[in-house]
Amino acid sequence: MNEEKVSFEEFSRIDIRIGKIVEAQQIAGSKKLIKLMIDIGGVVKPSVAAIGENYKPDQLLSKLVAVVTNLKPRKVFGVESEVMILAALDGPNVSILYPDKQVSSGSKVT
Repeated sequence: MNEEKVSFEEFSRIDIRIGKIVEAQQIAGSKKLIKLMIDIGGVVKPSVAAIGENYKPDQLLSKLVAVVTNLKPRKVFGVESEVMILAALDGPNVSILYPDKQVSSGSKVT
């Protein structure tokens, strides 16, 4: 566990919202990477996630997920990624974080 502390002000700069996965496809040449298109309240942004060993693209369509929306874009395996989905890691297992009730895309996570 990382013991480095961040202030509440630093944490409050992170914009976490609920997004709906509207497209998902395996990235050619990679077992783990899946390209996702995520609707965050009327704006669709790409994300590359290393979840391919735990999820198939068709299992992800229409899922609501928690995403960090204010990251600097970067290329992963040659594919642009603008948001990051949040997931729990337990050894080799990955479990995507999602709301337990129906909420709108773009809803702020607090």
